[in-house]
Amino acid sequence: MREELQEAYGFLFEKELIEEIHKVGTYKSVKANEKIIEIGDYVKGMPLLLQGAIKILREDSEGDELLLYFIERGDTCAMTLNCCLGKTKSEIRAVAETDTSFVMIPIEKMEEWTSQFKSWRNFVFDSYHSRLTEMLETIDAIAFLNMDARLMRYLQDKAKINKSEFIQNTHQQIAYDLHTSRVVISRLLKKLELDGKISLQRNQIEVKEL
Repeated sequence: MREELQEAYGFLFEKELIEEIHKVGTYKSVKANEKIIEIGDYVKGMPLLLQGAIKILREDSEGDELLLYFIERGDTCAMTLNCCLGKTKSEIRAVAETDTSFVMIPIEKMEEWTSQFKSWRNFVFDSYHSRLTEMLETIDAIAFLNMDARLMRYLQDKAKINKSEFIQNTHQQIAYDLHTSRVVISRLLKKLELDGKISLQRNQIEVKEL
């Protein structure tokens, strides 16, 4: 685990902090689509991603989901961090986008390191800023973009996260993430294909315009 930590966070954290994380952190590995944090859970630690990607989702009163943002290697989830520090229940659902590994940091160490390590303090503040920016972009997309533009942006983000122009998600899975119906997604995917931006293939979507 030490080597993975060094590779993912060595450019951010000093050697002493990497050693602290290695000493107190809990290594976890999950498969794609596995839930990591559920809405209503008490969050007892903060994840530092080593490999893979996690999608962060909100849920409305009717149980429909909305994708807020993705976190990748070298990232953490600011909303999880906020729940840890406030010792409140989680307001988000975290699901592995791909096979993912991460280190869980205990709450008490998060607070201790904020005063002990400048690099950790900067990392926490930068994480808040990055995730806030991504959430504002999501709000802007919902408020100002047509659904076809939102869908295209979603497909481009998925291709980037998965490091492949081929996306395996079903039309229903995409509809869940974008908080709309499968019928709407299927219609818009066909439109994007006619525009030459994607190619619909058996059990996958090829993103041509990255």
